[in-house]
Formats: sequence, structure tokens, C-alpha cells
Amino acid sequence: MAALDALASDPVLIGGDNRSGTTLTSVVLDSHPDLVVGPELDFVEPVNLGPYVVEACDLLLAGDPRVQGPGVETADPDWYFGVQFAKQCHRFGVPFAELRELVAGVVADLGTDVADFDERCVVIDAVGEHRRRATGMRRWGIKIQRQIHRVDDFARRWPKAHFVHVVRDGRDVAASNITGGQEWSYKSIPEAAAGWLAVVERPPTVAPPGRYLELRYEDLVGDPATALHRVTDFLGVRWDDALLRHSELPHTLFDNPYDHPSAEPASEALSAAKVARHLRDLG
Repeated sequence: MAALDALASDPVLIGGDNRSGTTLTSVVLDSHPDLVVGPELDFVEPVNLGPYVVEACDLLLAGDPRVQGPGVETADPDWYFGVQFAKQCHRFGVPFAELRELVAGVVADLGTDVADFDERCVVIDAVGEHRRRATGMRRWGIKIQRQIHRVDDFARRWPKAHFVHVVRDGRDVAASNITGGQEWSYKSIPEAAAGWLAVVERPPTVAPPGRYLELRYEDLVGDPATALHRVTDFLGVRWDDALLRHSELPHTLFDNPYDHPSAEPASEALSAAKVARHLRDLG
């Protein structure tokens, strides 16, 4: 197919290794009166973001037993990635019926099953712009999580996007993963070290100048005002004290968490209590 035109919107895309504080960062930024920022949308994993997601939404709306399960789990593993994506969009504030309509519209416009990366970004842009319009905000944002390692691909699709890369002490990332017990967590220190390096090394070398910011987790929780002033200056949005009060404000993630492992911790006030946790958890 011919190359798609670059997307005109200006999202805030937040990346980082698992357990680095990306969910906390997204909720904090979602507190800003000009931003609507959601958690991760794992949109590279489903077989496509077209007919597969449309049918997953249909099954969810019908209460089909194949797509039932705790959190984002499904009784039938063939529907896992479609249901996970749909429930992630719901965490962002987009119900299944609205997502179905958005995806079906992209399928009709593109005339494809929305399988390649460039096409998938069109769906994400439609979801983000839908949330921006619905909330009356100036900009939308989501987490792209470990996909930040391909920041250059995202920057090509969204030439106006800004990227916030949350970098946490790798030892604490290892501790949080190893003690967290999630299926996707690192299981050993060597695995965690290799995974952490894979996420943090490449982005600074390929990110577009002026559109990429590394935010240290330790700075965010240790000196929130200073760290967040850096972020607002970088994004070109005004400062607002609401950024320091995220735990007092409503967020769609908390309305529909679907067992998100970081939802409860991210609802708490900013605190440096988990800095250097490796000293306690890993000995």
C-alpha cells in the first residue's frame, strides 16, 4: 500500500520499562486541565486493529462467554489481545460501543484490516482525538510503554508528538518486577538488566530533537514541582497546581481498572517511599 500521510495531531506519548512509574506519570499528567492522558494501549500485539477488534467489541457487548474473565483475561485465548485492547481503551474512557464505531470507521476509510504499524497508528489517533473532543482538552496522550524503544517510528507517524520517557533506577525496576509476580514481569536480575537496557539505550540516539524528554522517576517522586515544571515547559502547556494533586482528582483508569496492577499505587499521593526499594527487596 502507499505510505499514509503523517498524522496531524500532537499527542503526548509516555514510554518506559515496566514498573518504571509510567502509569503514575500518565495519571499525574491527566490531572492537567489541558490534557487527557490515558494508560497503555497495546496496539501492536493484536493480529489487526480492524475486523478482529470490531468482533472482540461485538462479543464483549453481547456478553459472550469466550471473552469473559478477570481483568483483561479471556476464557478463549484467541480473543485475549482484542479484549485487552478494548478494555485498555475503556480504561482511557472509550466504551466498547464507541471503540467499535471508531475502528469500523477506520476500516471503511482505509479499506484494509488495519494490520501494519502505520495503519494501527490511525486507530490510536482516532481514539485519542475522540477523547480530546469528548473532554474538551487541548491535547491527548497515552502510554506506549516499552515501545518507546522505537520512538523514531512513532515520531514519523506523529511529527508533532512529544515523548516523555520515564527512566527509573534499573535496580528498582528489577526489584519491582521480581517481587510483583505478574506473568509479564522479569523473573531474574540478569533478565531485568537486559530488558531495562533494551528500553533505555536506543531512544536518546534516535528521538527527534526537541520532542523527547527523559523524566527520572526519582525526580518525579522526590521533587515533584521541579520535575513537573520541566515537563510542562517541554510540552508547552501552562503550569497548574493540579499536577501536584492527582490523587484528589477523578481519572478514568480508576473508574474501569480491569485489575490494572498499577492503578491502586498510582492513586496515591506522590511519595519517594519506593526509591531504592532494591536495598530492601533484593538484599
